[in-house]
Amino acid sequence: MNAPLVADAGEIAERAVADVEALVAVSSPSGDVAGAEACVAVVRELAPPEAAVERVPCSSPGHADDVILRLTGSGQGASGRRLLLLGHLDTVVPHDRHRPAERDGERLVGSGTSDMKGGDALALGLLRSLARRRDRFAEVALLLVMDEEWRTTPFLHVERFAGWDACLCFEAGERDPDGNEAVIVQRKAAATLRVRGHGRASHSGAAPDRGRNALLALAAAAQAVAAAHAPAGPDRLTAVPTILHSGDAFNVVPAAGELLCDLRSDRTGAFEELLAGLPAEVGGATLTNELIRVWPAMDSRAATAGLLARAAAQLGQPLTANARGGASDASHFAPTIPLTVDGLGPRGGGAHAPGEHLAIPSLEPRAAVALALADAVLSGSGGGA
Repeated sequence: MNAPLVADAGEIAERAVADVEALVAVSSPSGDVAGAEACVAVVRELAPPEAAVERVPCSSPGHADDVILRLTGSGQGASGRRLLLLGHLDTVVPHDRHRPAERDGERLVGSGTSDMKGGDALALGLLRSLARRRDRFAEVALLLVMDEEWRTTPFLHVERFAGWDACLCFEAGERDPDGNEAVIVQRKAAATLRVRGHGRASHSGAAPDRGRNALLALAAAAQAVAAAHAPAGPDRLTAVPTILHSGDAFNVVPAAGELLCDLRSDRTGAFEELLAGLPAEVGGATLTNELIRVWPAMDSRAATAGLLARAAAQLGQPLTANARGGASDASHFAPTIPLTVDGLGPRGGGAHAPGEHLAIPSLEPRAAVALALADAVLSGSGGGA
């Protein structure tokens, strides 16, 4: 590993724990404007002074504006490259279950440490490092959004950054089975299926058969969705019923209800095919369905092969291209920014759960991975294999 990269990675890692603690100290569940604004205030403090701060509308109505930190460089010609860094500040943890960051041995435990304020801290560290080398690029931007965890509307930022040279996203990192540092270059498409049941209420004791039971119809739909689950199939489809609401009283046949299901696949067409196989009527109750969220798949394996090889040469060790089932905003950018690489955050675990944590020893090697990839992009040698 080259000496400047080692020095910068150590500097980023040395500061990262305090930066993560500052970000995680703020509870910022999706949709909470006050929490988002408090997080942005922390980001402003952590950003390099050379970065211009821009607020742009969030993709989800009612959310705080997203934030872009921009570094304008002096690079021209081959060095006039534009690099997008990507993260999100929202979590899924409500205020009453928020856990501030605390150290537990070699772990930093707290809400959002892994998903993804740990990654945000590394992205800010990389931005500070690049601020000292502004002759190497035309522009670097860090986009931090407020609604990644629960967005059902179209993503607004693709056109803004279309045609940029590369996108580096800082969702949680990982290793391959041999212990080598890995990044994510393939993700499944993701969708949220909503099924609504329409029945008829009736007294469940005096006249149960006069009703049309929406709950039973939704239960049948849930079973049909679960039957389509085929993670080992050609599309690697996962189909998981997750939320069911129906009924208003214990002694009334439920007249209405709603079922939500999480769908993941290598192919978005698999979602429509699943919908076509769902029942339209069960026991006289009718069912209607819709996809209320569809995120594209991402496959940048071929486009990024050369970039990863050059970054590995900088690191002096292998850098593995991995796939992951979870969704990410990187998937939105990959169609217009072919050099899109995800999973640059620190390693950790327990995302969305009370024990969410990041591994403190992973901060320095993950910072080195991000620095090496940025260097490969900005050197102009980051093309395909």
